[in-house]
Amino acid sequence: MSKGTINKAIIVGRLGKDPDMRYTPSGLAVANFNVATNYAVKDSSGTFQDKTEWHRIVAYGKQAEFASEYLAKGRLVYVEGRIQSRQWEDKEGQKRYTTEIICSTLQPLGPRGEAAEAAKPDSEVVTDTQDSQEPAADNNHPASGKPVSTSEEDDLPF
Repeated sequence: MSKGTINKAIIVGRLGKDPDMRYTPSGLAVANFNVATNYAVKDSSGTFQDKTEWHRIVAYGKQAEFASEYLAKGRLVYVEGRIQSRQWEDKEGQKRYTTEIICSTLQPLGPRGEAAEAAKPDSEVVTDTQDSQEPAADNNHPASGKPVSTSEEDDLPF
């Protein structure tokens, strides 16, 4: 473990579409979803323009199952995790690259009925309970058998 470094991302944004859920050959649940965050940039005429940044999120195990069942397009969500970049070769032999946030904490925000499928209480937090270990690769996609637990506390840092 490297001392003196931090790899942590905190995102509060809205899902662009429902989570994509799959299972690895070993049976581990993996959910992929994109979260949009917005910011304003002043253009050359002095007018502010809204910009959107998309973040690729990967959740494993109970977090993946929670995301698949209770998160939906448009839902405001708090995501905490580590940034991971990876590369692979596609079917045509081209090298592909992506940067993702490997989820360690996941919490829906906003009113319960905000998204059609979002029926869990807002205090539901799904947190990774062990130190991160590099997940094993599966189908050119990381996988992890890390256990997760559900906490009833609202522990947002703001």
